[in-house]
Amino acid sequence: MLEAGIRGEAATVVDNSNTAATMKSGELQVFATPCMIALMEQAAYQSVAGELEEGQGTVGTMMNVKHSSATPVGMQVTAKTELVEVDGRRLVFHVEAYDERGLIGEGEHERFIIFNEKFQQKANAK
Repeated sequence: MLEAGIRGEAATVVDNSNTAATMKSGELQVFATPCMIALMEQAAYQSVAGELEEGQGTVGTMMNVKHSSATPVGMQVTAKTELVEVDGRRLVFHVEAYDERGLIGEGEHERFIIFNEKFQQKANAK
């Protein structure tokens, strides 16, 4: 059952595949903001996946985060999420990301519960 308080976590190591220079979000060899956001989404969706009905999933609909500190290549980044609101099919998470030195980003993430097959068919029909 989906209730506030469900927590999630996902981690990665910064390497050449997830830097700002590679992701075209900047020129530096530091963890890219789009990759931090993707890691936060991964932690959020995985945290609730086991609570959904067969054939359901979630999709991200909003992300409002600050990326407050750069992380160099070689360091681990961990995203942590907490489900703070359940409003029907709407799920709201508090999200944070940490590197080995401390907090690097935080904010709010919204997801909606969907039926995977129906959602995919609608997208494919575009």
